Amino acid sequence: MAEMGSKGVTAGKIASNVQKKLTRAQEKVLQKLGKADETKDEQFEQCVQNFNKQLTEGTRLQKDLRTYLASVKAMHEASKKLNECLQEVYEPDWPGRDEANKIAENNDLLWLDYHQKLVDQALLTMDTYLGQFPDIKSRIAKRGRKLVDYDSARHHYESLQTAKKKDETKIAKAEEELIKAQKVFEEMNVDLQEELPSLWNSRVGFYVNTFQSIAGLEENFHKEMSKLNQNLNDVLVSLEKQHGSNTFTVKAQPSDNAPAKGDKSPSPPPDGSPAAPEIRVNHEPEPPSSAAAGATLPKSPSQPAEASEVAGGTRPAAGAQEPGETAASEAASSSLPAVVVETFSATVNGTVEGSGGAGRLDLPPGFMFKVQAQHDYVATDTDELQLKAGDVVLVIPFQNPEEQDEGWLMGVKESDWNQHLELEKCRGVFPENFTERVQ
Repeated sequence: MAEMGSKGVTAGKIASNVQKKLTRAQEKVLQKLGKADETKDEQFEQCVQNFNKQLTEGTRLQKDLRTYLASVKAMHEASKKLNECLQEVYEPDWPGRDEANKIAENNDLLWLDYHQKLVDQALLTMDTYLGQFPDIKSRIAKRGRKLVDYDSARHHYESLQTAKKKDETKIAKAEEELIKAQKVFEEMNVDLQEELPSLWNSRVGFYVNTFQSIAGLEENFHKEMSKLNQNLNDVLVSLEKQHGSNTFTVKAQPSDNAPAKGDKSPSPPPDGSPAAPEIRVNHEPEPPSSAAAGATLPKSPSQPAEASEVAGGTRPAAGAQEPGETAASEAASSSLPAVVVETFSATVNGTVEGSGGAGRLDLPPGFMFKVQAQHDYVATDTDELQLKAGDVVLVIPFQNPEEQDEGWLMGVKESDWNQHLELEKCRGVFPENFTERVQ
């Protein structure tokens, strides 16, 4: 029996909630049609507008702060790898090895301390600040529903009073419901009327404290980092003084894939398809005797008699060898590496052939340029791209330019696009400072 009673109460509550929703929906329709007046509070509406603006600004600040922290972490990793490289190349018998290692350790600790303090003094404070908005937003919405209930009860009471045939019992009950609805609404309204202006005014102090903390931490970080960099510079200056008399000559090494000197350019295949491009590099300078004797560089067998292409471009007439040039100019030109690039490519049936391969020509609508991720980026929202260092992203414009935040781009990873995925499913935003433009 108790169970039945409990179910009956639950069913009755559900029915009551459904009836309230229907009554509110009917009241809103009548108000929109102008058949029922609506209680207005312009001062409160202005407070709500300020609240929504404050929430939007705070959410953007939180997002940008997280991006800043991700950048600090990426810079820490890059600095750590750079110091590890220095430790590996620093030979044991060189002076200052221990000092350089100690500087690298302090550098790592300084980055860790800076990142942790930013989290404690800026990000956590930011999260606490935004944590109060969801509750107030829910109360604003509830206040709106109670206002509709109040208007509906008022209209019902007025209609019973103006009816030709009055029912005193119904009028009394309607008046009781009106008083109850008005009381609930006014209690919520008074609380929000006090809290919203106070919350709006608090934003100034919060912004000041947040940016002061960030600026102070960054200033102190750079001061300490400057000292470490000066110490490292002193160590390297000492190393240079003791080993400065040594001369280190860097010579060009032939590529494993480069053909031997004197090889000819491959002829096009019998079927007429274009040959793969070949790059031939002569790293060894011509003997001085040949330059002094006025000898000229030999031409490639596939090079035209009247003009040659160097690195994919046409050699200007002023740079061509003329009989009247001096031996000195010939010697200067002959001492430079001779690079002969022969390319042959053609476009066939929508694909680009050349370099022995083929690639897609189709690009996302509105494609602007390509970028390549220089660091890993962990997405913090559903509309962001997850990037790994080396990922290529095809940048496209925002559908609504007003939605673009400073420092953020819209794009789709080339690997996703090549899998013929739908643009709507694979595009997203990403921080521009994590990438470098490649095309």
